[in-house]
Amino acid sequence: MKKLLIITNSYKDRDLVVTGEIIKYGREKGMECSYVLTDVGEDIVIPDDYKDCDAILVLGGDGTFIHTAKQAVGHNIPVLGVNLGTLGYLCELEAGDIKNAIDQIAEGQFSIEPRMMLSGQIMCQDKTTSDIAINDVVIHRGGDLRVLNFIIYVNGEHLYTYTADGIIISTPMGSTGYSMSAGGPVVEPAANLIVVTPINPHIFNGRSIILSPKDQVEIVIGEGRRKEKEEALVTFDGGEPVHVYSNDRIVVTKAEGTAEIMRLNKKSFLKILSKKMQRYT
Repeated sequence: MKKLLIITNSYKDRDLVVTGEIIKYGREKGMECSYVLTDVGEDIVIPDDYKDCDAILVLGGDGTFIHTAKQAVGHNIPVLGVNLGTLGYLCELEAGDIKNAIDQIAEGQFSIEPRMMLSGQIMCQDKTTSDIAINDVVIHRGGDLRVLNFIIYVNGEHLYTYTADGIIISTPMGSTGYSMSAGGPVVEPAANLIVVTPINPHIFNGRSIILSPKDQVEIVIGEGRRKEKEEALVTFDGGEPVHVYSNDRIVVTKAEGTAEIMRLNKKSFLKILSKKMQRYT
């Protein structure tokens, strides 16, 4: 018997109508099904008796999908997204595709794609913290509304100093998120590379930089114009921000592990992307 765990964004499926339909249909197919409710920003906890499940079905948008995939990494559970939001670039399915999807999962007709993640260390004067990101690591201004200097090093060599509102270090899967909104490129999510995109840079040629997955990216928070101490915030996949200050460093590399993403159809990413973009333009 296959086990299916459903992670439901309570805002997107308020009355659990879609969740209930999935559980009913899954059980008709002989699957063991359960669900967990979550809300924006909440930690997602996989129940102990479902840490060996065959798949996690995520009902919501890209945010719910990312947080779920991050929790599933340590358990090697493949994750499949059902878009109940707007664009949902990372969610393969729409609500009308669910029954066909359950049929395929029950019959084992799916593939699993590993997706690159980022590992980051925040090196403050008094401590070092670390985390992983499936989508992106974002460093942006905190405190006063003024631009900051972000000094970028790649493999220990100075690359550039951006005067900007922030810097986004993105995975290919995260390229359709904040990075794209900041003018970054859209990248095939199964690729292996690192995208560095400035947020509102105060230069005319503030383009994104594409780096090898073997590269180490280091961002140093620069001092202010009069050598005053500046403040910035660092987030991993939009999580709880960490405060950093001038001369603190953030080091980002490719993570050792991968996120396991379930694929049911053979449509290319570009075809899915084109369809979604046409629908919302």
